[in-house]
Formats: sequence, structure tokens, C-alpha cells
Amino acid sequence: MPHEFCPSIPDLETISIPTARISTSPLRATSRVEAFLRDADYDGPRLVVDLDVVRQRYSAYVHAMPGTRIYYAVKANPAPEVLQILADLGSCFDTASIPEIEAVLALGVAPDRISFGNTIKKEVDISRAHAMGVRLFAFDSDAELEKIVRSAPGAQVFCRVRCDGTGADWPLSRKFGCSTRTAVELLLEAHRKGLDVQGVSFHVGSQQRRAEAWDVALATVADVYRTLCERGLKMPVINMGGGFPAAQYREEVPPIDDYAASIDHALRRHFDWTLPEAIIEPGRGLVADAGVIEAEVVLIARKDQSGPRWVYLDIGRFGGLAETEDEAIRYVIRTPKDGDDLAPAILAGPTCDSIDVLYEKEPYWLPVSLEIGDRVRIEAAGAYTASYSSVGFNGFAPLQSYFV
Repeated sequence: MPHEFCPSIPDLETISIPTARISTSPLRATSRVEAFLRDADYDGPRLVVDLDVVRQRYSAYVHAMPGTRIYYAVKANPAPEVLQILADLGSCFDTASIPEIEAVLALGVAPDRISFGNTIKKEVDISRAHAMGVRLFAFDSDAELEKIVRSAPGAQVFCRVRCDGTGADWPLSRKFGCSTRTAVELLLEAHRKGLDVQGVSFHVGSQQRRAEAWDVALATVADVYRTLCERGLKMPVINMGGGFPAAQYREEVPPIDDYAASIDHALRRHFDWTLPEAIIEPGRGLVADAGVIEAEVVLIARKDQSGPRWVYLDIGRFGGLAETEDEAIRYVIRTPKDGDDLAPAILAGPTCDSIDVLYEKEPYWLPVSLEIGDRVRIEAAGAYTASYSSVGFNGFAPLQSYFV
């Protein structure tokens, strides 16, 4: 009988969830977001999240990957409104800190629906989480394992294995994870020291545009399961992490059904002797497409007559657009002058910091008629924006969030 990490997902027929397919073509703001932006006075950059889109995305994952446990990555957007919607739909939650755990528990979510998936934790926080009832922890080093042994005796654990992140716009290949050889030894040690070894976790990189990326990772991870099974340690679960993409950035991605089919095929091929229960940890894929940021053009200028325009917005890297670093995440940007003649422009934020440049290596083509004071829409901005916004760098207020 497979181990139950969180309660069964509610019968979808008993939940009111819009089931319309979400297109992979660029999505303009929903009618609910449009109505909010039209009726509410502008008072600086603002993120507006349509919670119906969050419901739609969750429904799409449940239908595409039935039986797979969904642990929403809270860091993507920790707003109580988002957490409540997902809690009501039956989601579990992957957390990275005590405040995130507390935020989920405050909504009445049982601690057995929470994982402490950060592999870099203070020992006092491990102890606090364990005291709160959290039983599922991740690690990727012997030192982190020893902390869990001391402060969360008997806890359920995953060992995170390193992936190269090929195909991801935001790779996670250096800071996290260990080699498969190290994972075998760490998991055996965890078992010897009384922990409840559940399996291996991995992450193929955020905004992963290659559905086959999970096949490569699962082929490698399967060797860990096979080796440990031969040494008498059977692991019932595999945590396939996040990486599931937003559909509405500038680069097209396959639909979620393609990812699900690729993962199902890979699991059955690489785990032909035993099929572990699967966990996924979507964050961006659940909430990014639900959000639109409205911002204002503060300045349009040229550094020299032959160069491109510089278009400065009242939001930049410090206001929530941190993922434009190295131009990794490329948002769709709408303007009120769309349809007019276009010319390349460098996009930048408003702060007195030279790194507050959004897109320069590959400038955006924006309307020549764009003017100071025009409002622009930054689409698919529901993930890693408000949570990345600074507390007040240069005195600019943090990004405000609204939910419709």
C-alpha cells in the first residue's frame, strides 16, 4: 500500500473549477483583470492575479497527471489568497522556511500536507517544523542529514540529486543536489540512523521548456532506486520537483499534457520493476499565467542619436522583475499603442542602480509612438514577482498585489 503524504485529492466533480483549456499563445489580461485595472485608480506598479486561472491550472495538472501528488511551491507566490485556493482544492505545499510553514498552517492545512523542501535549513528551524507536525524533509549533504537526525528523529526524508538543467530558462544546477553516488550513501546512512527514507528528489530547472528533461533525470535516478533496492532499501516515492513552465512568456512551450505523457512514459520505462508514487512541486506553472503587472513609462530617452531608445518603467528588477537577470525570463509586454510602427528599445527600471536593466542584450520591439505616462502590461507575472520585490530599495514601495 503506497504511503499517503497528503489527503486524497477531492473529487473534481464536486468542485467548481473552470475547465477551459489554457492556450499556449500569448494571453491578454482576463476580463476580470481588465475590469479591475479599468476601475481602480493607478497608484504605482501593481500585480493583479485572477484566481480563476489558478484554479484552471491546478485542474489541468490533476487531470493530466492523475494519482500524482501536487505540492505547490509556496515561494512562487505565497499570498494567502493563492494558498487558500490551492488548499481548498486539495493541494499539498512545499515550503522553504518557517514563515512559509506558518502561513500554510494558518489556513487550517494539516502539517502532513507540508514538506520542508529547502536543503539549506537552520537546525533550530528543523526542530521547530518537526514540533509543528511537519514530517517530510529534504537534504543533499551529510551535514544537513545530521541536523535532521538530531532535530527531527524518525522524519521522512528525500535526498535531492543534482540535475544539469538543460532546457530551463532559470537553471538550478549548481547550488542544490548531490551526485547519485553520494545520494546512495546518504540514503543508506539516513536509514541506519532511524529516518524514514522515502526516496530521491530532483529539479530539472525552472521554466523547463523540454518535456523530455524528466526522462533524462529519471533514467539517472532510477539507478539509485535499483542500487538501494538491491541493498535491501526500497523507497516508495519519487519527487520530480518543479520546472513546469508558464505558458504565456515570449518563448512557446508544450502543453501540460505533453509533459505528463513524457513523464508517464519515462517512469514506466525506467522503473519497470517497481513504480513509485510520484510527487511534483509546481510553482510557476500554477500561478504565473494568472497574474498581470500594470506599470507606467517614466522616461524615454536616447543616449546617442544612432542608438536605440531607453524606455524606463516605474518597475524594475528591485520591484519584482528579478528574473530578468541575464534576460532569462522574457515577459510578454503589451502597450496601448500596439499596432503602431515598432522599433527596438532597451527596457530598464527606475532605481539608481546600474544593474536595474531588464532587456538590453536582446532589445524589445516597442511602438515608436509610445510616450511617457503610457501604461504597459507585463503578462504572466503571477510567479516570482511580488515575492522577489524589495522592501523599499531607493524608497520605492514594494509591488502591490490584488486578487480578483
